[in-house]
Amino acid sequence: MIEKRDFYINGQWVAPSQANDFEVIDPSTEEACAVITIGSEADTNAAVAAAKAALPGWIATPVQERIALVEKLVEIYSKRGEDMAQAMSLEMGAPIDMARSQQVGAGSYHLQNFIRAAKAYEFDAPLGDHAPNDRIIHEAVGVAGLITPWNWPMNQVTLKVGAAAIAGCTMVLKPSEQSPLNAMLFAEMMDEAGFPAGVFNLVNGDGVGVGSQLTAHPDVDMISFTGSTRAGIAISKSAAETLKKVHLELGGKGANVIFDDADEKAVKRGVLHMMNNTGQSCNAPSRMLVQKGIYDQAVATAAEVASKITVGPASAEGRHIGPVVNELQWTKIQDLIQQGIDEGAKLVAGGTGRPEGLNKGFYVKPTVFADVNNQMVVAREEIFGPVLSIIPFETEEEAVQIANDTPYGLTNYVQTQDGARANRMARVLRSGMVEMNGKSRSAGSPFGGMKQSGNGREGGSWGLEDFLEVKAVGGWAAE
Repeated sequence: MIEKRDFYINGQWVAPSQANDFEVIDPSTEEACAVITIGSEADTNAAVAAAKAALPGWIATPVQERIALVEKLVEIYSKRGEDMAQAMSLEMGAPIDMARSQQVGAGSYHLQNFIRAAKAYEFDAPLGDHAPNDRIIHEAVGVAGLITPWNWPMNQVTLKVGAAAIAGCTMVLKPSEQSPLNAMLFAEMMDEAGFPAGVFNLVNGDGVGVGSQLTAHPDVDMISFTGSTRAGIAISKSAAETLKKVHLELGGKGANVIFDDADEKAVKRGVLHMMNNTGQSCNAPSRMLVQKGIYDQAVATAAEVASKITVGPASAEGRHIGPVVNELQWTKIQDLIQQGIDEGAKLVAGGTGRPEGLNKGFYVKPTVFADVNNQMVVAREEIFGPVLSIIPFETEEEAVQIANDTPYGLTNYVQTQDGARANRMARVLRSGMVEMNGKSRSAGSPFGGMKQSGNGREGGSWGLEDFLEVKAVGGWAAE
């Protein structure tokens, strides 16, 4: 079992101010795999003070030097990819092959995209030809509190830290207490890369403690949070007291609209996408809307695909899904599957309980419901597990109505060979992202949602802008 209790504050590893142990549980075995210490208010204050003290020097550091440090970070991150994969697989249950490719790969991908975007970004430029003596300066927001989740740890840590560092913000990271080991490895990498003391700080803690302290702290200028909508609402209320800038990446209940002219792999693709990362993705296509002409065949295909998905320990190599992150999530998912059954949805794959042969560990059967209507609980709530709901529709207009009838608005998906229809759908679906015919968004594309899926955008130039303030200067003198 790993025991490492220190926090990274002001460029060094420091002991927590008081002992408050928390066991990190391996979801594959239900056994403790590490012990961390939950930070106190004194630890939070120390980290914020370090970030505040480092801010003037970091803002004044030329952006080219900040970019160079992130480039160094990418080199170190790549060398330690296996360590990172092992940590994430152990603590949050990503199968090791998936952890190596997708979980670790997401981190280097985002950092490289920030470097590319920053090199082309105009941080300081004239307003325009009509106003030669006006200047627009993009300047760091200030001290940023970064609160990240357990489901895609490095994806979210790098989306926040990479952008904040290049923008000139100093920061305090509070990773999820459910998956803190990867963040501690990342802190080692930031240290090795040579970021100045106080620019990056890490304090382990829970949302009620360190998370709330950062949100309310008068010396924190911005909160960037990824997590549940419920927590996002609480953060917004708390941050309002000090008028902080708040960036929120929250939940989703994405619709995957499959028209009767969709390609033959559309249904299979949708099921596998839903089950990836054991369904623990905010942008998962958890509502499959299928046009009635192909509905029966789609249900049969989805059931067959789900039934062939294997479930196993995160440590095992191969293409399978692992456990969900903890007992609380496992119980919530089981309750929601049972609610789907009780409401009359047709269970065509999976169901309650652990998969056959797995008596320990937080494993969930890949589950598919058919004949769902959009008012059922399984169609309304973000389940955050490997559970797919299939909903029939007749017309394009009905599909749009069902897809948009949700408090969420993160990612929707469209499957059709009619290009004009695909483009029409993209324009009317109320979500921050739309992906069509299995094509994901390209490098540097912004990630974020509408409605209760949050505000702001992460990734590429949009991600940089979330950590920047716009300063307008009149009467700029020629130099």
